Amino acid sequence: MNRLHKLLFIVLACSAQQALGGTIINGREVPPNSLPYMASVQHNGEHICGGFLIKKDIVLTAAHCDIKELTVVLGTNDLRKVKKTMRYHVKKCKHADFDNSSLANDIMTLKLSSPSQIEPIQLPNGKMKIKNNTPCRVAGWGSIMSGGPGVEKLRDVDVATIDRRICKQRWATLPAKTICAGGYPTNKGFCQGDSGGPLVCNTMAVGIVSYTGNTCDYPHLPNVYTDITKFLPWINDPKAKCKIA
Repeated sequence: MNRLHKLLFIVLACSAQQALGGTIINGREVPPNSLPYMASVQHNGEHICGGFLIKKDIVLTAAHCDIKELTVVLGTNDLRKVKKTMRYHVKKCKHADFDNSSLANDIMTLKLSSPSQIEPIQLPNGKMKIKNNTPCRVAGWGSIMSGGPGVEKLRDVDVATIDRRICKQRWATLPAKTICAGGYPTNKGFCQGDSGGPLVCNTMAVGIVSYTGNTCDYPHLPNVYTDITKFLPWINDPKAKCKIA
């Protein structure tokens, strides 16, 4: 695990029995040129989080990924093949009500320095209800085992949504406006070090990778995502309030 991944993990693990999410456990390598909306959120050229393109000039990611100056890489599934034209400077807007302790409202937009030519992923409408056990998938460049190093080629894994009542039994402090999918009671999902990627159900991005248990390849806790449907007015408001610091 690299230095920034360790930092993301240690900050939260010391305050709660949670780990920042995003590494792909028991998944598979994604074919080249697929999932074009996937973004690598980077600091000093180093991948720290996932993200995804929702408009030609907007990437969505997790608010807890806000570490110093960030850039975004689009247009490649292989982080060894990043070209200068694939990298964008960004303007950050972290949700004004983001809470770093509970990870409530864990959402952030990154406005690109110039529009991308890549096709964004579709978002749901505000009336969409995600049923229990809906088949979905999550992708990222994180490690393939708990505590392991990240990968250079994008990977994804199939997961299913979990009844919120069951999720609250496992996570007593589960924030509002979240979705649970993967992890408990399977050994598939995400892990610490690479948050911000999308939970994709029915070809739409419905969630943002937020957090899971410290031991990611043991199925004792559900994976938790920010529920995008609850934040659509904020996402679409060009004058949305942003959290400072």
